[in-house]
Amino acid sequence: MVFQLDSRENPKIKHFIRLLNNGKYREEQGLFAIEGARLCMDALQSGIPIAELFYTEEAAKKYNTIVADLGQKALKTYQISEGIAKKMGDTTHPQGVFCTCKTLDKPDDLVTIGTDSRILAMENIQDPANLGAMLRTAEAVGIKGVICSAGCCDMYHPKVLRASMGAVFRLSVRREENLPKMLRGLTGMGVLTMAAVPDASACPVTSLRFDRSAVAVIGNEGNGLTKEAIEACEVRVTIPMKGRAESLNASMAAGILMWEMLR
Repeated sequence: MVFQLDSRENPKIKHFIRLLNNGKYREEQGLFAIEGARLCMDALQSGIPIAELFYTEEAAKKYNTIVADLGQKALKTYQISEGIAKKMGDTTHPQGVFCTCKTLDKPDDLVTIGTDSRILAMENIQDPANLGAMLRTAEAVGIKGVICSAGCCDMYHPKVLRASMGAVFRLSVRREENLPKMLRGLTGMGVLTMAAVPDASACPVTSLRFDRSAVAVIGNEGNGLTKEAIEACEVRVTIPMKGRAESLNASMAAGILMWEMLR
């Protein structure tokens, strides 16, 4: 059954907007919001339960198959006006398709790491576009899972969802309150834990042999890794560079480390 929503002040609309813009509210509700036909469909195809679907009449015509498929799975479906869609959207030109989904954090997925696992760990990444790009690259190169420290930006931030191109729905992601403690535990288990540092005296990542499980750890865009995280790792690694650049963008550095782990 499709319900018609005609007011921008409708509680359902306000609820969606809060989910889109407020990380604390997302955590409290156990839900997150998605904008865009393709991203909503990515969630559905990745097995993410669709709680609510919102769409405009124009979107139903333009994205007929997508809206129909989403409508079949959504617990509740609402048709909205173009004016309401503009209020709900985080982008300049919203497509008129929105949905809410249950959060998909999987805290137990990385407790047991196999003998040939490749993991990306991120500490205090603040830029949603960087986090999303790293998730997208992680999926593309075949990373098994991702660990985010408690200081990382919210992976349900709309910019993270868009930049990840749906990878956030398919990767195993663990949010870790005490990343250095977890890294020490993994190091003690024989996992190769690598702290990425912009230091020429560190071990070039190109010289390492990846014949066991490995975790590459990337730090904050401005400050890098904390001392505690570095000391918890088995080895400090760096990416050999030419020219006068002192460091790389965090997502670029992460991409190179992931590629080296898997090539």
